Amino acid sequence: MSNRPAEANANSVQSVDRAITVLEILAQRGEAGVTEVAAEIAVHKSTAFRLLAALEDRGLVEQAADRGKYRLGFGILRLAGAVSSRMDVTQQARPVCERLAREMGETVNLAVAQAHYAVNIDQVRGPSAVATHNWVGQLTPLHATSSGKVLLAHLDEVRRAEAVAAGLERFTPRTVTSLTTLERQLDEARRRGYAVAVEEYEVGLNAMAAPIRSQHGAVVAAVSASGPAYRFTEERMHELVAALVGGADEISQRLGHLG
Repeated sequence: MSNRPAEANANSVQSVDRAITVLEILAQRGEAGVTEVAAEIAVHKSTAFRLLAALEDRGLVEQAADRGKYRLGFGILRLAGAVSSRMDVTQQARPVCERLAREMGETVNLAVAQAHYAVNIDQVRGPSAVATHNWVGQLTPLHATSSGKVLLAHLDEVRRAEAVAAGLERFTPRTVTSLTTLERQLDEARRRGYAVAVEEYEVGLNAMAAPIRSQHGAVVAAVSASGPAYRFTEERMHELVAALVGGADEISQRLGHLG
């Protein structure tokens, strides 16, 4: 049996790794020639040239014509721009999230939409939080989490339909798997300005979330508070929801939203 598919895959991964290394070299040095790059990644000059040419075709590197050396291209800015807004949200939200965590005593998370998921990009644990789980970087289902419901509620109809097209997976006995019920909850989230999840993603875990808006009013993130169901009860969430919504509005204002 031929191993060509596996070999081809390994070669592709190696090429990607080398291309990333080339970008890192140029980021560190500012400029580098083909010979320098080849020596740094231990390949023949022809291989280094092909890598640089491929990166140049994508605008990720450019050649300084008068010196024959390569440097990072403006295509890097295009890639960086895809995450700059998220970085800005995290920076502006951090002090508010820290205050909310202190006031509520529970874990506060910041999440944004990514494909058909909510991804947590920052987390602050409150003084009462006993769990050590780190949610940062974790993809969570849109329909079974409070942040996910907030983000899902403010997608346009086409994107919202795409997000639930694969079905509503059940995680606990309380997970909403009815599209009609979910749509009703999303309507409530838009009307009330927040969403809740009562043991829908994990048994024993409750959460509530509110939307964060950009300068132009678009919902770009959600801030949530979560805690154990025995302490962070539905009644307790109702008592604290005004503080959470107020915190979300404050973050929105810090992003330039005038309300």
